[in-house]
Amino acid sequence: MAIVETKDLHKMYLSGDGNEVRAVDGINLRVEEGEFIAMVGESGCGKSTLLHLLGGLDDPTFGDVCIQGEAINRLKKEKLAIFRRRHIGFVFQEFNLIPVLNVYENIVYPLLIDHRKIDDAHVQELLTELKIGDRQHHMPAALSGGQRQRVALARALATRPSIVLADEPTGNLDSKTSSQVFHLLRQTAKKYNQTVLMVTHSESLAQKADRIIKLADGKVEGE
Repeated sequence: MAIVETKDLHKMYLSGDGNEVRAVDGINLRVEEGEFIAMVGESGCGKSTLLHLLGGLDDPTFGDVCIQGEAINRLKKEKLAIFRRRHIGFVFQEFNLIPVLNVYENIVYPLLIDHRKIDDAHVQELLTELKIGDRQHHMPAALSGGQRQRVALARALATRPSIVLADEPTGNLDSKTSSQVFHLLRQTAKKYNQTVLMVTHSESLAQKADRIIKLADGKVEGE
C-alpha cells in the first residue's frame, strides 16, 4: 500500500480578475514508503499548493489525499490537526521558528502541544545528527540561516513522523549550506525510515532524489 496517494486531486480558485485558476488539476500521485521525492517546475506550476494539500494545510476543491490509507481531507478539523501532528513533519523555507523559544524548546514544541512525553534521548540524537548540539540553548536570532534550518528539520523529525514535507527548505541558503542541509535531510530520513517530498528549484539537488516529479500548469508533466 502506498504511504501517500492522491485521487483525481483538484484545487481551484478565482484570481483577482475573476478568472478561474487550476492550481492543481486532476493529479493522481502514488508515493511508496521510504521514497525521497523532489517536486520541480516553474514558479506558479502548483508545487507548493500540492504540498499543502498533501499535508492537510489546505482543502482540495475535490478529489482525495490519502495518507497511510486515510483520506485526510475527509477528517474533521480537530482529528486532522492531531493526524498532522503525529504523522507529518513540515520544513518550510522561512524556518518558522518561535523567536522567544530557544533551540531545544522550538524542537520539542510540537510534542508539548500534542501532550506527548518528550523523548530527550531522541532529541539529543537529532541535535547531534544535525550538528547543532552546542546550540540547543541559543535563541533563533543568534543562529545562522543554515543553523535555523537544521533546527526546523530537527523540529519536524522530533515527533517521529512517517512523512516529511519540505517546501523549498534550502531556498534561503547559499549553495554550500543548501547542499549540507539537503544531505542532512536525506541522511536523517534514511536513518529514521521516513518518506520525504521536497519542493525545490535546485536542479542539482533534485537529481539526488530517488524520483523527480515535474509539474506544469497544475498537472504532473513527467517523472
